[in-house]
Amino acid sequence: MNKSNQTALVAATIAGGLMVGASTASAAAQCGRASWYSLHSRTASGERMNPSALTAAHRSLPFGTKLKVTNRNNGRSVVVRINDRGPFIRGRMLDLSKGAASQLGFISSGHTAVCMARV
Repeated sequence: MNKSNQTALVAATIAGGLMVGASTASAAAQCGRASWYSLHSRTASGERMNPSALTAAHRSLPFGTKLKVTNRNNGRSVVVRINDRGPFIRGRMLDLSKGAASQLGFISSGHTAVCMARV
């Protein structure tokens, strides 16, 4: 095998390994803090915010991404769809609609510890 073929093979092997690692990492659950919000304006995706819908805001996930969010304090879970950008408060990774927060049981506290995973 000549030098350029060896280099191409090594590069393809490394890229393949990185892609496998990336897909595994994105499927793994991430844990952090979440809050809730209730607006009646348009979201960053252009749709009107519905406080009772099961939606959420995330800084970088694509619009339409579905996440299973679990409240770490009580074990309740809900599946939400990303339709907005945020949260804009340091230390929080997700802003949930009031409806999703209600199902997770943290309306009164305003924020809670959650884990999220793509579905």
